[in-house]
Amino acid sequence: MRSLLFPALLSLPFAASLAAQDKPAPVRLTPLRMSPASSVSQEIGISKIDLTFARPAVKGRKIWGELVPFSQVWRAGANSATVITLSHAAKVAGKDVPAGNYGFFVIPGEKTWTLILNKKAKQWGAYEYKKEEDQVRWEATPQAGPFLEYLDYRVLPVDTSSATVELGWEKLRVSFPVAFDTKAIYWAHLEDTLKKAPETDWVPWYQAAKYCQDQAIEPQKALAWIEKSLKIGDSFWNHETAARIYKDAKRMPEARTHLQKAIDLSRGKAPKEYTENLEKEMAVWKGQK
Repeated sequence: MRSLLFPALLSLPFAASLAAQDKPAPVRLTPLRMSPASSVSQEIGISKIDLTFARPAVKGRKIWGELVPFSQVWRAGANSATVITLSHAAKVAGKDVPAGNYGFFVIPGEKTWTLILNKKAKQWGAYEYKKEEDQVRWEATPQAGPFLEYLDYRVLPVDTSSATVELGWEKLRVSFPVAFDTKAIYWAHLEDTLKKAPETDWVPWYQAAKYCQDQAIEPQKALAWIEKSLKIGDSFWNHETAARIYKDAKRMPEARTHLQKAIDLSRGKAPKEYTENLEKEMAVWKGQK
């Protein structure tokens, strides 16, 4: 009797597990959010600024000083606190901020606002906000703007190193600058990429050389890298870049040799206009020493 019961008892947990697996998932409605979730993402150089937030609506209410009280910490949106993510270290309103995720809060005033990046990114509203967890604070003056029913964020690129982040709602706008050290960030990326680059791929060495030539920096490294690229493989791309690097070094015979090679290799492989432009350049270069 015991030998028959024991296997049956062992099978009970397995049977319960199977029953749980067969149980259908609960049926639920998707919440209809009055303040819809949104996000903004913007590349600056090879860095990125991301914002996630919820958009409250005016709905005929008085916003500043009432719905959003003066002199109180506000989540800068609705529902969960607004989150700003920086892919690399940056200067935010001139202040150093490490890469990472930050809760973005605002303390509106009648004339001046305090803007805050808080180290605790994920929190509901401002109920758990703690000043001692602030990464940085700074002051900004809001400006009048066209009416916006729903709160909005924009990230407007200024150049390859900086952008302006703007919060707008109702008839007010407030903005602040974010700047990355793009040259240092890109150079670190370049060096890290070359460390991983195989000795059988001409492209990374060409890309590194072209970057230096485009930026007018590190001419000796540019020359070494383009020569390495050419030893690995021939392309009109790396021969054109070699021609420009040798021209910058005032080594015109070698520059013309590589430009002619780029012209020859481009025929039938590149757009006709590309080859024709190189031929026009060659006509100019022939008279240069």
